[in-house]
Amino acid sequence: MEKKVPKYYLSYIIILGAVWGLSEAALGMGLRSCASLFSGSIMTGVALFFIASSWYLTQNVLSIAFLVILTSLIKMFDALLLSLPLQHGAVANPIFAFFMEGIAFLFLIYIFNQKLKNKSSGQALLGGMTALLAVNLFPLVKFATGIPACVVAGTSYPLSLYYAPIAVAISILTVPTGAWMAKKIKSAEAQFKPYPALTKFQYLVSPLTLIFVLAIIALLRLG
Repeated sequence: MEKKVPKYYLSYIIILGAVWGLSEAALGMGLRSCASLFSGSIMTGVALFFIASSWYLTQNVLSIAFLVILTSLIKMFDALLLSLPLQHGAVANPIFAFFMEGIAFLFLIYIFNQKLKNKSSGQALLGGMTALLAVNLFPLVKFATGIPACVVAGTSYPLSLYYAPIAVAISILTVPTGAWMAKKIKSAEAQFKPYPALTKFQYLVSPLTLIFVLAIIALLRLG
């Protein structure tokens, strides 16, 4: 396992974090309080695509931490545009979810059989188990943010648990897809290495992508 994330992979992590942040803004377009029905479950599956992509690209804990922190900062930027305080259910709770998804993935990836987690079937199993663990951790959000998890109308049952099967079903697909994406990125990187000009251009793409994403979010919120 690599102890340091290569610079050229770090640029891809920035791109993945930027796109994840944009997807969160788009999926949560009108959310100013609780997640709507199973939207949180969809977001869990989407999150695990980006987390899996980052892990299979670098196999480094720091890359997951950086990815989650970057996405959280984009979420805060989105909140600023919406004039929402950080201590708000539509801001603090999703950020808590990002961290739980990252922690759940890292916990399971370290105990998974090496051969199994490199097979599509094993990655699908990993995805389903990670989603299930993450949604069960999410109700702890009240202790972290002071804001309770959203519940099914007329009950005290958390939405994250009620719609857990949806999160699991989506993650069964997104984690193997994320691993596939990482493989494609590595293949492309191997082709770029003989061409220094392309490598230098690559370093410009990641900050430009981040700026572009922030601009899109600003247009969506202020337009």
